[in-house]
Amino acid sequence: MTEEEKKQEDKKIIVDEDWKQQAQKEKEILAKKEESEKKESGDERKTRGPIPRGNFAALVSMLTTQALFALGLLEIKGQEKREPDLELARYNVDMLETLQEKTKGNLTQEEEKVLENTLNELRMGYVTVADKMK
Repeated sequence: MTEEEKKQEDKKIIVDEDWKQQAQKEKEILAKKEESEKKESGDERKTRGPIPRGNFAALVSMLTTQALFALGLLEIKGQEKREPDLELARYNVDMLETLQEKTKGNLTQEEEKVLENTLNELRMGYVTVADKMK
């Protein structure tokens, strides 16, 4: 091997070693980034707090929200606007009516009022959306 060939061989080794070192550094940086993202997402779950106990108002709210989504009166940010699904909206209103029937005499005055007002608002919303679809 000539001296010039040895120099070129040494350069290849140096370049190869530099590449390995750079790749190792990049792996370490990515590993640290992933670790910090896991910690952040774990922290977000912790800051959410405990899930509250289920109650009557939460049940009414859940069914109401589903009805509003089905009517197209409530949208998820970033999603395309969907056509109203009157059948699904009617189902959720029916569920609230069933709840009203089955709990008659067992609710506080405030709970009865919330349920009655919610049903009235949903019925009016249903009629409004159904008329627009004609």
